Amino acid sequence: MSLFKPAFYTKIEKRKEVYPPSAAPEATRDKGNRMTISVISILIYCRRYLWTGIFTVIFLTACGYHFAGSGSLPGGVNTIGVEMLKNRTTETGLEFTVTNDLIYEFTRRGKAVQKSIKKADAVLSGEIKSSVTTTISRRQQQSPIERQITMTLSLKLTRADGRVIWSDSSISDYEPYKVASTQQGTEINKKNAMRILSKRLAEKVNNRLTENF
Repeated sequence: MSLFKPAFYTKIEKRKEVYPPSAAPEATRDKGNRMTISVISILIYCRRYLWTGIFTVIFLTACGYHFAGSGSLPGGVNTIGVEMLKNRTTETGLEFTVTNDLIYEFTRRGKAVQKSIKKADAVLSGEIKSSVTTTISRRQQQSPIERQITMTLSLKLTRADGRVIWSDSSISDYEPYKVASTQQGTEINKKNAMRILSKRLAEKVNNRLTENF
């Protein structure tokens, strides 16, 4: 057997040569430098806009601006109670949904909600005046494909001495929903739309209660 390696073995071994760190190709070092510069640029960019956002918030606060719903309750009220709304619609159980959403929204916005109405500085009460469903889109004259539900609330905030310090009789909003191929499916879509609408109305009530205070 010959002690000499064929030529093609020598070529393969040469291709497997590994450069030591000090002798790495110049292109590899340039690529690493570019990556480092890119990371540093991104960090500087993010930091600049972070400080911009912080200064914007400080400026708006100093100038008397407030985010919607973040103000105080009117008339110096610190604690609020929410009375179960009266339901003037044909939608069964709607009063529970809207009342619970009002309580949740006040709590989420940092308002002190009293479970016992007698212990609250003021009580929010009122009614769900109406819940109207209309067709907003049709495939044919007798084939509706989308409807819309519009809900209107009438509310007032009354102090313990009976003095009304805030009221609004036309808090209204709407939400569309799809007409399904079955009546049951359409009713499910309607119920989902009413839940969305109830939460949005609760946000609107909180914003109106606090917008001037």
